[in-house]
Amino acid sequence: MSVEVGAWAAGWAITRGTPPPVAVPEGYRIDVGLPGHVTRYVLPTHSPALAARLTTPDTWLKICADQPALDARWQVQPPEYLMSTQLTSEPPACAPEYELEVVRAGSVIDVVISAEGERAAAGKAGLTGEYAVIDQVVTEPQHRRRGLGTTVMRALSQAARDSGARTGVLVATADGQALYSRLGWALLSPVTAARM
Repeated sequence: MSVEVGAWAAGWAITRGTPPPVAVPEGYRIDVGLPGHVTRYVLPTHSPALAARLTTPDTWLKICADQPALDARWQVQPPEYLMSTQLTSEPPACAPEYELEVVRAGSVIDVVISAEGERAAAGKAGLTGEYAVIDQVVTEPQHRRRGLGTTVMRALSQAARDSGARTGVLVATADGQALYSRLGWALLSPVTAARM
């Protein structure tokens, strides 16, 4: 699993346009540099010593563990899930009222589905070696329950596979986990997100 954790950290940095992750003894550090999100640590296991010594506000932890013990400085977020799959080239299907666009720029694949010129759904993939890290998949509220999330995922998978990736990795919310499970993604680990 630690290989997938490293791939996820690298791909997330690619899709977000941050510097690449830096390996630290406990896992990976990403210097995000944004208000509310200064630094992110991605950890394959909980490191109580690291969590205790961090003091910078707006530091985030992503820990591959279910509800690890954290002190009161940390605001624990809703549960998340590290998932993986072998990518397929199943073609995406889009209803006639929607337009599907897939664009690759360097190591980032962008998928956008629009209706009458407005975004209905979108997602990104960051390519890192054999891995494609799926990120920022969203369907706008007025377009939900029409299969657009599935279309975005299939378009990302096909484009990533065509670009040489073989394995997909993502971190899902509880809602996303249900969709990804239906599409054949396997759970690798629960993920606890926490912000200082």
